[in-house]
Parts: sequence; structure tokens; C-alpha cells
Amino acid sequence: MSHWLIGGAALIWNVFGLMVYVSTVSATPEELAAIYGEAEIRFIDSVPVWATSANAIAVTAGVLACLLLLLRRSLALPVFVVSFVALIVQNVHSFVLNDVTAVFGMVPAYIQLTVIVIAIALIFYTWRLGKKGMLK
Repeated sequence: MSHWLIGGAALIWNVFGLMVYVSTVSATPEELAAIYGEAEIRFIDSVPVWATSANAIAVTAGVLACLLLLLRRSLALPVFVVSFVALIVQNVHSFVLNDVTAVFGMVPAYIQLTVIVIAIALIFYTWRLGKKGMLK
């Protein structure tokens, strides 16, 4: 039973992340202007393709890994790892190469810390299921 609860909650979490990504990259300049100020829009517009791609990989792999987890497939673990690596690459852009907190405040740091903790927990959970022979 806990497998379904954890897997279902993880899927909802990752689908939410995918929706945030899609809404961000598909937003028109008018939609961005309705939400953000000039500094925030400049930051969003300056994100390089490799960082945007890392974000896309992270959220898409996260959704796929959750589906694989719910299907009890051992492939879930390496897909969660791919998602995590892409997450780290994305965060290198936002927090190491640029200072996202200078533009958006501390909220992105809190969000990304939460995302990283959940990603690590899902990797560990999936690894444990595999060790117990619960994944095919």
C-alpha cells in the first residue's frame, strides 16, 4: 500500500514540476510581464539553452521514473538518477554561475532544496525497493 502512496505522491509532485516548466517556457512576454518585473524577466530570458534543457530533462525523467516506480520496474532507479543529475546541472546555472536569489529572493533556494531532498529520497526509496527484490 505504501508503494502506491509514495509513488502516486511522487508522480503528482513531478507532474507539477513538469507543468511549471512548460508554463515557464511557453509563456508569452505579456504573460511574464503580468507576473514578473523587469529584472526577473531579464533573468528568465538569459537562461542558456543547456540550463533550460537540463530543466526539461529533470522534470520529464522525474515523471517517467515515477511511472516506472508505480509499475515496479527496476529502470526507475537509473531514470531517477538521470533526473537528479539534470537537476544539479540546472542548479549550477541558477545558483553557481548566476545568483538567482539576488533577483528572486530566497524562495528559489527553498524550493530547490526541497526538490533536491525529495529527489534523493526517491532515489534511496527506489534503491531499497530494488534491494528487497520488489522491482522487476
